Amino acid sequence: MRPIYVPPWRIEPVLRDGVKAIVPFRELATLAARALDAAGAPAPASLGIVLSDDDELADLNAEHMGSDGPTDVLSFPLLPPGAFPPHPGQRERGEDVSPDDVPRPPRTRLHLGDVVVSVERAIDQAERGVGGQLSDRRWAAADELRLLVTHGVLHVCGWDHEATDEGAAMRALETRVLGIADAYGSDA
Repeated sequence: MRPIYVPPWRIEPVLRDGVKAIVPFRELATLAARALDAAGAPAPASLGIVLSDDDELADLNAEHMGSDGPTDVLSFPLLPPGAFPPHPGQRERGEDVSPDDVPRPPRTRLHLGDVVVSVERAIDQAERGVGGQLSDRRWAAADELRLLVTHGVLHVCGWDHEATDEGAAMRALETRVLGIADAYGSDA
């Protein structure tokens, strides 16, 4: 597929064989750009979004996370958290890193990383009413996919949800990027 430009971002979409894109890639690219903006990602840059299935996510989950079975989204950041602005609740930021100091070929765009989402998992979670990460939100599979892409992009940008404070801040930012009410019913 061809890259989608949402200045200053280049989103590189990949749709695996046999996987149905339940949300147009243009919409996912726009959403990813909003999440990159909200996270203060260094620009201009590129980001890969791969729509896949449970089999690939199970393989990646085992290889990279040491966990059995499929998961809904995995992120593969190429920059350390210190390359992004600090955010609420952040436990481990590490040393500040200038994106200009990241080695890359001349005249190339900085690549932030890749987000791989199981469309199959998004559909299943929505159908079972266990979407919305930790909020058990009932909504359409397309909404779950939008959330998973947003969630994955924030992980690429150094966000994590293991610590309670950072997790709450991450979920608040997700709801703001998505333009939805949060799990507690307040407006985003």
